[in-house]
Amino acid sequence: MTIPYRKILDHIRLAFPQPVSDRVHDSYLVHSIMRAVDAVDGLKSERPILGERTHLDYAAAKTRHLPEQGSTVESLTQELVEYCSGLTLWGHPRTQQNVVPPVTISSLIGVLLSSLYNPNLAWDEYSHRVALAEVEVAAMMARLVKYDPERATGFFTFGGTGTTLYGVKVGIEKALPGAMEHGVREDVVIFASDESHYCRYNIAGWLGVGAKNLVTIPTTPTNAMDTGILRNEAVRCLKAGKKIGAIVATLGTTDAFGLDDLRSLVFLRDELVQNFGLPYRPHIHADAVIGWAWSVFTDYSFEENPLGFRPRTVRALAGVCQSIRDLSVADSIGIDFHKPGFAPYISSMVLMKKKEDLGLLQRPPEQMPYLYQFGDHRPGMYTLETSRPGTGVLAALANLKLFGKEGLRVILGHLVEMAQLLREHLESHACTTVLNRDNFGPVTLFRAYPDGVDTFQVKEKEMHDSAYRESLLIHNQYNRDIFEFIHREGMAGRGVMLSLTDCYRRTEYGEPVVALKSFIMSPFVDESHVEMVVKKVLEAREMLGGKG
Repeated sequence: MTIPYRKILDHIRLAFPQPVSDRVHDSYLVHSIMRAVDAVDGLKSERPILGERTHLDYAAAKTRHLPEQGSTVESLTQELVEYCSGLTLWGHPRTQQNVVPPVTISSLIGVLLSSLYNPNLAWDEYSHRVALAEVEVAAMMARLVKYDPERATGFFTFGGTGTTLYGVKVGIEKALPGAMEHGVREDVVIFASDESHYCRYNIAGWLGVGAKNLVTIPTTPTNAMDTGILRNEAVRCLKAGKKIGAIVATLGTTDAFGLDDLRSLVFLRDELVQNFGLPYRPHIHADAVIGWAWSVFTDYSFEENPLGFRPRTVRALAGVCQSIRDLSVADSIGIDFHKPGFAPYISSMVLMKKKEDLGLLQRPPEQMPYLYQFGDHRPGMYTLETSRPGTGVLAALANLKLFGKEGLRVILGHLVEMAQLLREHLESHACTTVLNRDNFGPVTLFRAYPDGVDTFQVKEKEMHDSAYRESLLIHNQYNRDIFEFIHREGMAGRGVMLSLTDCYRRTEYGEPVVALKSFIMSPFVDESHVEMVVKKVLEAREMLGGKG
């Protein structure tokens, strides 16, 4: 039987929010969202995941085809909720897996509003006040990191990788003027530490520099870039006629919360410019996607400690501030609000110290004849993206206003306090040792050992003594076995969910050091959840008989 298309169209129209106010249909929209949220809530339990984790049949997924007829919002809601089954609950106090936070209600509202009305930040004609919100967030961040807000600018991009990509791209344009038009036609190098994010390889490759022109600098025992080795490598490259595209500093490494010394890097850069008579100043990008949030403590009185943090927490927060307060010397900064900003993916901003730097990326208007004929704000003329959603902007703005400086200090201080408590508990046992004691963020990397191992000496032996290689490999497997036990217990709702890193650092003789990792990002974590980590480690050792 033939159905007039208009009849089907009427049905389809009901699946859209109405463009003109319709109280009845607005209620239907709200009810549909509430139904989905309620259904997801039914998947929650004591376990740190939604519903059940079942085998994922990718072969069956590849057999799916587009249905001939459509469905209804009601039936699809339940179907979509089923795709949430097995997801990690990042806000669950037993989840200590990675630098992924729970998200606030206010940031969810920001994402919802932006998704409903679909602004495109490429041009204020298509985003209007959401473009204004982006400028507001950039101004807030500029003042927070002590940039001059009149000279600085910032915009949202496709993640932490995007923020670093922009920083490096500007650096390439400074070192090789005209590369945007003519391509990278000379040897140019990028420097980053061996503890920096692996996106450095993607960026070097995708920007045409080539991964072989990425110079990875070893780090010190505190997981900071070794500036002495950097100096030697930079001198070697410059003497060979190569240009320095960028120096990527990391302010909060993913594994250990290592912090590079920005002031030393800037001093070295300026020394190279003078000694080699460089016609450009190599660009320094601060990958602070994790560490930026600790800027709220740069004007906190640690002596008075008005928020009443424990002494060990105060020391940790003050230790981070020694490095974070120097963010203003970087030429650009990467900021993730979907990490310590408690916003949903994706909410990332690249902040430029001098807005003129973006002129190096700007395209001529004649290349875009159907856009930008008017308006006051046209970032699409220099951004890589021609479509940028407003979701990350409104989510970030919502949380910055929700928390304020004080709220961010409270929540970050609590996370660090819980991490410090975990370290105290781990250090109270002879069978466990903390690997990143000198890094002060919410992440703790540690190892457990069989009976009879001197955990006061073992770290040094494992890192420096090649004769200890066989023991290191045995202990690596021992920690993998402990992780497997803890993971099973966590999935069953009897413990916590931790992470495992296959290479916390490499030893002097080239072997990776496996480590258990607790990354506390939930404000709901309390001391009982910290104690549970140690309890499960001890249970795992008992299961293994205390022996490797």
